[in-house]
Amino acid sequence: MRVRPAAPADYDRVVAVVDAWWGREVHGILPRLFLDHLHRTSLVAEHGDDLAGFLVGFLSPSVPDTAYIHFVGVNPAFRGTGLARRLYEDFFALARADGRTTVRALTSPQNAGSIAFHEAMGFSVEHAPSHDGPERPRVLFQRSLS
Repeated sequence: MRVRPAAPADYDRVVAVVDAWWGREVHGILPRLFLDHLHRTSLVAEHGDDLAGFLVGFLSPSVPDTAYIHFVGVNPAFRGTGLARRLYEDFFALARADGRTTVRALTSPQNAGSIAFHEAMGFSVEHAPSHDGPERPRVLFQRSLS
């Protein structure tokens, strides 16, 4: 398994599979601008020529101690292999190297798998009933890198 920095050209590969990997339409929350402008802090995992997974994250330009993970996907064929953990650990190392001390992320309250994964990775969990506007609840994650 090879993990490397993402490139803008990876967008088409990612968007072509993300809905199938999630089992529902989610590509709308991953516009091209993320890999066009934030590819330096995003990661792609490959197994041979196959896309095994990806992590789209960035170093907050407004909160200098914080990095943010926006979207992560793992090919169903590679789930349970530790790939998601590896992507997160590689992103943590990238964030630490830039002096970041906190990583944040979020998900919907229905995404029990994501909540369990983030808890297992040492993130604190906060339920925010109107985080993205009225009646748009989210589960917020935060983890210290120290």
